[in-house]
Amino acid sequence: MDQKKSRRVMDGVHAAHDGMKALPRKKFKKPAAEVLDIGIIADGVRSGSRLYLGKAITLLESSNPEHKKNGQELLNQLLPYTGDSIRIGITGVPGAGKSTFIETFGEMLTGLGHRVAVLAIDPSSSLTGGSILGDKTRMEQLARNPRAFIRPSPTAGTLGGVHKKTRETMLLCEAAGYDVILVETVGVGQSETLVRGMVDMFLLLVLTGAGDELQGMKKGILELADAIVVHKADGENARLAKKTVAEYKQMLHFLQPATDSWTTRPIAASSIENTGIPDVWDMVQEFETAVKSSGYWKKRRQEQTKDWFRSMITDELHSRFFDDADRRQLVRVLENQVLDDELTVAQAIVRLFE
Repeated sequence: MDQKKSRRVMDGVHAAHDGMKALPRKKFKKPAAEVLDIGIIADGVRSGSRLYLGKAITLLESSNPEHKKNGQELLNQLLPYTGDSIRIGITGVPGAGKSTFIETFGEMLTGLGHRVAVLAIDPSSSLTGGSILGDKTRMEQLARNPRAFIRPSPTAGTLGGVHKKTRETMLLCEAAGYDVILVETVGVGQSETLVRGMVDMFLLLVLTGAGDELQGMKKGILELADAIVVHKADGENARLAKKTVAEYKQMLHFLQPATDSWTTRPIAASSIENTGIPDVWDMVQEFETAVKSSGYWKKRRQEQTKDWFRSMITDELHSRFFDDADRRQLVRVLENQVLDDELTVAQAIVRLFE
């Protein structure tokens, strides 16, 4: 190809390219926002669909005002189908094997025909607010079980490691037909009273060697427990576990029981060898029968609902107070004045509420 012809071809390409650039851009319409049909989601939850249950929980956990409203409407529709489960809180010292125990326990329960929901509270970072949410990874077998549902929830900075929506999530799981609700907490601490305040029965997992371990355990956590499971009671630990159970029996004799009409007791169990796990369930059933017969079961749930109502009042007041931009600015100003010793904390509070 000669130079003139080559130049004409290139000129044509450039012209075409320039023409393309000159073409007006198409305006694409954004897809319309999906309209939530609360009735369909409610029916999906009632049918036992894990997909719809997950959607419902996500709706309740959302901070979006419209989602909050829809979530409460959904919960109101499902409320008549809640309450028919036993709610069990599970906590324990670090390394006690809570996730392993829950997986083995859950697998056994589903084998007996129960439907099990696990609400695994995952610690959120105090700096970023992020969390790992790795409980499905730690309970792989149970996560694949069609009769089980695992929902990791971030603590979102809530005292005691309990997401503020955990109570509502429990109700949704009950509406979906799960008759055993397991709430796994972050670990042992004084704030575990929050978990105690939303479950029927509270299990504390410990390791062998109670004497050394109890040095760092607060007496309060023992007073919250309805049962103490000496976990990992296998191999060489089996003998030590029996000794630990005996030590706990002696200690519990001097403590006030956590639940009226029930005496807290220790039991040894191994998730690896699957020993003692059926005995734990027998104890849970015995607990339910005794506490329901005494009338305390209903009384405890009513007290828990009342406490929930009052804590929600506090949350709402806090939210509405700081929703006001002018008030947030005033808080910053008064905070600086307190730090500069221009006002006492009490004086700043008086001015803030004026």
